[in-house]
Amino acid sequence: MNATSETPKGGLDLVKWLSVLVLLTLMVAANYIYEFSAVEKAASIVVLVGLAAFIAAKTSKGSAFIEFAKEARTEVRKVVWPTRQETMQTTIIVMVATLIVALLLWGLDSILLSLVSFITGLGI
Repeated sequence: MNATSETPKGGLDLVKWLSVLVLLTLMVAANYIYEFSAVEKAASIVVLVGLAAFIAAKTSKGSAFIEFAKEARTEVRKVVWPTRQETMQTTIIVMVATLIVALLLWGLDSILLSLVSFITGLGI
C-alpha cells in the first residue's frame, strides 16, 4: 500500500467514530423520550459519555489527542508560576492602568461632545 491509500485501521476508526456518534445520539434521544429520575439520567449520561470517550480514545485521532494532553500537562508543570505578591502587584498595575485609560477616554468624549455641540448648535 502507498501512503495515500486507506489503511484497515482507518476503516476501523470510522466504525469507532460512528459508534461514538450512535451512543451520544441514543443518550440525547433517551433523555427526551423516556421519563427517568434525575439520578438515573445523570448515571446514564456519565456511563454513555464515558463509554463514548473510551471508544473515541481508541481511534488514531483519540490516541493523538491523549498524547497531546499528556505532553501539555508536562509542559504546564515546567511553568514558573508567579507568587501571590507578584500577582497582587500586577493586578493593581492593571487596575490603575485601566482607570487611567477610562478617565482619558471619558475626558476625550466630553471634549468631543462639547465640540460637536458647539459646531451643530444643538446644545446636547
